[in-house]
Amino acid sequence: MGSSNNQTILVTGGAGFIGTHTVVQLLNDGYNVSIIDNFDNSVMEAVIRIREVVGPQLSNNLEFTQGDLRNKDDLENLFSKTKFDAVIHFAGLKAVGESVANPRRYFDFNLIGTINLYQVMAKYNCKKMVFSSSATVYGQPETIPCVEDFKLQAMNPYGRTKLFLEEIARDIQKAEPEWKIILLRYFNPVGAHESGKLGEDPRGIPNNLMPYIQQVAVGRLPELNVYGHDYPTKDGSAIRDYIHVMDLADGHIAALRKLFTTENLGCTAYNLGTGHGTSVFEMVTAFEKASGKKIPIKLCPRRPGDATEVYASTEKAEKELGWKAKYGVEEMCRDQWNWAKNNPWGYKRKSLE
Repeated sequence: MGSSNNQTILVTGGAGFIGTHTVVQLLNDGYNVSIIDNFDNSVMEAVIRIREVVGPQLSNNLEFTQGDLRNKDDLENLFSKTKFDAVIHFAGLKAVGESVANPRRYFDFNLIGTINLYQVMAKYNCKKMVFSSSATVYGQPETIPCVEDFKLQAMNPYGRTKLFLEEIARDIQKAEPEWKIILLRYFNPVGAHESGKLGEDPRGIPNNLMPYIQQVAVGRLPELNVYGHDYPTKDGSAIRDYIHVMDLADGHIAALRKLFTTENLGCTAYNLGTGHGTSVFEMVTAFEKASGKKIPIKLCPRRPGDATEVYASTEKAEKELGWKAKYGVEEMCRDQWNWAKNNPWGYKRKSLE
């Protein structure tokens, strides 16, 4: 495959859920990859698994540094040793509830970490970035699907950090036009690598639907809390745009190619979603089918700030990045279950339990 003629990419937060899957695709595509991660919500085992998945030869093209973007020295050490052609910036915290309870922690990790990264990138003349943004920047969209030029608004501190960071990116690029920045607004990433060796392994009680369903299926949690069953939707549950993490990973490769091949790119946002919605109950049914397990449900009131229905318009990414999601809900559930049954306790080795 290698179309990347030996370019070196820094991946911040590369040990996390989306990071690991993207690093695998980067290595498969012939890039050299350097990961920096502080293991706040990830583990070293995930990096070991990346090496298992890509094999010994491609593992030679992967470097790992434990470090924290909030500590500028960690970034200095990295950039002074290696010339990076671009940065894919995943590192950050992403739990809505936690951000409401502890906004300062979110400003510290997400804002300060990213500002440090920009400063060190500028110093070492690395001015290409793919940034992890989020569909949360659309808030409660007035109409759907969400189109990139919608008015942006956020409903919680986590969403606001993503919104602020998008604004910061636009400001930097406007002031220094040689920067090229692609903002990728993810919808709801789910699924896992088909090998069953990589997947999502959140600490504590999961915030997102799929890891929660998965933990019920393997017996770690007794039942699934469904928040809101009286929405004005076909079955009363909320509707979201779920996207397979491998499709998301491929979206990052498409974004990188765009950075390397387009003059005057500026700072541009793209939605990464499938372009259609799936309700919570539909997802539960699909997972039950994939796993052969019954998922007991507890109906709970709606959560404040949850939108009824959100899904992406994907036309811009299709047209400008040449990228389109390939996988449907069946594959998402199949791969998620394959990961879950092989790793019921996530990346913890069985012997620890």
